[in-house]
Amino acid sequence: MARVCQTRLCSSKIGERHGRCSPERLLRDTKQRPAGFSRARGSDRTAVQAQGKNNGATRRVASVKPLQVRGRFFTAIALHLTGRADQAFFDALDEKLLQTPLFFENAPLVLDLEESQGLGGPRDLADLAEALRARRLSVFGVQNGTAEQAEAAIAAGLVVLPPGGGRSVPLERVSRDHSPRDPKQALAAAAAEPLPTTRLITQPVRSGQTIFADRGDLIIIGPVSSGAEIIASGNIHVYGRLRGRALAGVNGDTTARIFCNALDAELLAIAGLYTTSEALAADTPRQFVQVFLEDEKLRVETLK
Repeated sequence: MARVCQTRLCSSKIGERHGRCSPERLLRDTKQRPAGFSRARGSDRTAVQAQGKNNGATRRVASVKPLQVRGRFFTAIALHLTGRADQAFFDALDEKLLQTPLFFENAPLVLDLEESQGLGGPRDLADLAEALRARRLSVFGVQNGTAEQAEAAIAAGLVVLPPGGGRSVPLERVSRDHSPRDPKQALAAAAAEPLPTTRLITQPVRSGQTIFADRGDLIIIGPVSSGAEIIASGNIHVYGRLRGRALAGVNGDTTARIFCNALDAELLAIAGLYTTSEALAADTPRQFVQVFLEDEKLRVETLK
């Protein structure tokens, strides 16, 4: 059996003239190869690498994701209806809009239907949403409604949000499972609930920023600029001048309070009840104050 030359560029039999694999031929072929040409070791395939001069670095095509899904927290205004959306309702709404026009303009709005049982047809909610949008109110959903109102809201293109706002839920919207819970299961569920935590911010809050403490108090060491938003499920402490918006007790905690060294806020809210800077009286204290709820109204007092 004739032996074959093991040089990769030659398949001549031993004893024949090896012109293809001679050193002179190999050197000549190497000089004639284009730049970037290489033969993979251990393979007969070739690889050609195109290099672009971009500050001396090889150009690489970055992989771009077509989309990203992220959770965001946004503050919405809840419009609490206490009956049908008649002319008296729109007169009161227009008066409120005249008092603070910039606050409501294009703000996300939720309709609280807990005390408006008569407002239930799809056409009723659609007409109401259209009338609110004509006033530059961006209504997008309903809350605390009955099952019929929820179906009507969906038919009108509105989102149905879970019950909230710190109010009691009517019996027809409570789960029908009234069986007593196992004490061991109750203890396990209580242990699984996250403990309240305090969020500490040690730098100023700039305009456009939103700081949210979802499981406790929020402490900010520094000023809060106009256009910023600070939100907490518990109390809010600002060791500096408070501008922007401050919302405490957002999960319905009516005992939450807002403390600050200097008060110049655009909006103050506790458990869904709010007031604006325009609505504050001229003699309202502004230095070292606390804001709290009393008889479903916000009060501002000097710290003692």
